[in-house]
Amino acid sequence: MSIARLTEGASVTRQAVTKHLYVLADAGLVRGTRVGRDHLWEIEPARLDDARRWLDRITGQWDEALGRLKESLEHRHQP
Repeated sequence: MSIARLTEGASVTRQAVTKHLYVLADAGLVRGTRVGRDHLWEIEPARLDDARRWLDRITGQWDEALGRLKESLEHRHQP
C-alpha cells in the first residue's frame, strides 16, 4: 500500500506513518519499493510470524513469573 492509502482516515500524519514504516523495515517486518513516484509498502509475513513466536515465548515467561509471584504472595499472607 502507499502512504496515502495507509493514512486514509487516520488521525496520524503521513510523516509519522513513514517514520514508523522505516523502523519496521529496519526490523525486517515490512518492505518498501518505489513504483514511479510512489513508495509502496508490504508486510513480510515470515518475519512477522517470527516476531509473533518471540512475543508468545516472552508472554509465556511473564505469565510464569507472575504466577510464581502470586503464589509466593498468597503463601506469605496465609494465617
